[in-house]
Amino acid sequence: MSSENGRSEREAPEVEQLALIRESVRKAKVPRAKPRTWRGAVLAKELPVARVLVDKGPVHLDRLWDYAVPAELDAEARPGVRVRVRFGAGTRNVRGGRREGGGLLDGFIVERVAESEYQGPLAALAQVLSPEPVLSPALLGLCRSVADRYAGSLADVLQLAVPPRHARIEAEPSPGPAPRPAAPEPGSWARYPTGPAYLQAVARGDAPRAVWTALPGPHWPGELARAAAAALSAGRGALIVVPDGRTAARVDAALGELLGAGRHVLLTADTGPEERYRRWLAVSRGAVRAVVGTRAAMFAPVRDLGLVAIWDDGDSSHSEPHAPQPHTREVLLLRAAHEKAAFLLGGFGCTVEAAQLVETGWALPLAAARERIRVTAPRIRTVGEADEARDAAARAARLPTVAWEVAREGLKHGPVLVQVPRRGYVPRLACERCREPARCAHCAGPLEARAGDDGLLHCGWCGQEARDWHCGECGGFRLRAQVVGARRTAEELGRAFPAVPVRTSGRDHILDSVPDRPALVVSTPGAEPVAEGVGYAAALLLDGWALLGRPDLRAGEEALRRWLGAAALVRGQEAGGTVVVVAEPTLRPVQALVRWDPAGHAVRELADRAELGFPPVSRMAAVSGPPDAVAELIAMAELPEGAEVLGPVPLPPPPPGRPRRAGDPPPGEHWERALLRVRPGQGAALAAALKTAQAIRLARREGEPVRLRVDPPDIG
Repeated sequence: MSSENGRSEREAPEVEQLALIRESVRKAKVPRAKPRTWRGAVLAKELPVARVLVDKGPVHLDRLWDYAVPAELDAEARPGVRVRVRFGAGTRNVRGGRREGGGLLDGFIVERVAESEYQGPLAALAQVLSPEPVLSPALLGLCRSVADRYAGSLADVLQLAVPPRHARIEAEPSPGPAPRPAAPEPGSWARYPTGPAYLQAVARGDAPRAVWTALPGPHWPGELARAAAAALSAGRGALIVVPDGRTAARVDAALGELLGAGRHVLLTADTGPEERYRRWLAVSRGAVRAVVGTRAAMFAPVRDLGLVAIWDDGDSSHSEPHAPQPHTREVLLLRAAHEKAAFLLGGFGCTVEAAQLVETGWALPLAAARERIRVTAPRIRTVGEADEARDAAARAARLPTVAWEVAREGLKHGPVLVQVPRRGYVPRLACERCREPARCAHCAGPLEARAGDDGLLHCGWCGQEARDWHCGECGGFRLRAQVVGARRTAEELGRAFPAVPVRTSGRDHILDSVPDRPALVVSTPGAEPVAEGVGYAAALLLDGWALLGRPDLRAGEEALRRWLGAAALVRGQEAGGTVVVVAEPTLRPVQALVRWDPAGHAVRELADRAELGFPPVSRMAAVSGPPDAVAELIAMAELPEGAEVLGPVPLPPPPPGRPRRAGDPPPGEHWERALLRVRPGQGAALAAALKTAQAIRLARREGEPVRLRVDPPDIG
């Protein structure tokens, strides 16, 4: 072999390697689908501009932003998908006709258009995070309406409506949609004169609207399930929102029993983020048409929605703590109007908002006849403060004689429920002589006694021990229990009924159910477990004045709602069920409980609100923040004609040691709150004026920010 042949054979691999390098360099000039600027990349031939909602919360940035669509992202960059874009680059950083720089933010493509109204250079989409269209036009329209109603930004609402992405879950296919079920039989809806007609209207695909005062007893989860099944039988979807996971589990079980597996999903925080996203995607893709869940489920993207239902709308859990703090009831009202769906607001009680829906004719009442209520509801007995003061024989058990006798008789037939307004041992103390609340000398917090402390007193705010206490008003040294907690009540009842087991249910440990055998169940309001079988034999509602005496406009309504929720777990009067409420018998909420007439109580409360000009007859907004900032925003806002400004008043600082809640002033800062009130029909104008003023202040970076709350639940 010649030397030339040997050299050519050695050079052949080198030539091939050089060719590969040149090819790699040539290909490297083509932009990749990475979060880059796409400098020099060819744009999409059709609709090269994407209008993007950037996940940026401040209201002054509440608008859509235009971005160029590279050709390589054309197929995936569809309306509704998640994208990543560069934001905040400014107009100076432009290269090759493209805006560059800025930070990477997530967002959603809202639409694709042929041209941008913005005449300057556009930045390109950096990346399509997922081809899954999670933001449907219906969901976008709902979120826009919620943002406008509550003076918030669309980005904030979308954070509540669309759960975080899990790529592995998106890669999983969802099952195919199940066939329509048959229209359900009325079942226990036959107990209501208009109940079967409501189900038939939903099954026809109509959009009836009703405020449902549910009868006491265990049938209401099955009745909600039948309403959802009626919507499914019409080929439409159903959404049921309840206040907590325990209630959701009961409705979930009723739906599973009526519909079978695979026709509905449960959306609660207990399922975990990945499983929740899997179920949410099944709803978004149309594989499942029925949803039951807690507050966040109000935005569930149910296809062709035919029914929205809410249970117990007076529960505070229905109020979202994150901006812009919408209420489940109002969101579902918007959904019913936008999507022409049936509406069902149910509960044992009735809020003034529900009464207003009936009063204005927007919804019709759905209630049982008085004869049916008298048979189904338990017997209600009252014990006033005067009766309790004369009853010295029962003080050892903290029970009036009437309540003690009812508990003793009830324990012969099953469990007895005891509702106590507060948890803990003795959370509130007062001077025995003048009843002045006992306060800490260090921070003026309330003094309390704890279990196992041998009579020592501690401050409920700062935790310091209070030695040698004496009353600052009368000089007395003796204390009395102003409020006795659930643990102390359980201890005293255990001594009064030594042969009966005593169980407690409260914030630290909530029982789902108790067996159908004699026991005393001490619970705080809202934590009452369900008694298996036919329900509790009796219930004792203690310290009613503690619920009625709260300095809040809704104190009476809330006390009645709590009492009805506990009394509804008791057997009916025919089965011997009895409820004793320790409260002044002449008060309106107590009389409503005795008659089992929550709707009548709500109508009278609504009339009082109308006379005083309080919500829901009027619309209100709360403005909270540093005094100068509150005054500046109110002065800047172009409020509707006739708007009233109530206040401002100082906001009390949060107690030391308590977790900071939404709306609390920062530690060490002095805040004020002003209430703005407008006539009915001016709520949208009020929200728009406040949002505009807030946006101007943020854009100019003038002064300190303030907090806006439209329709505040607590106005004092």
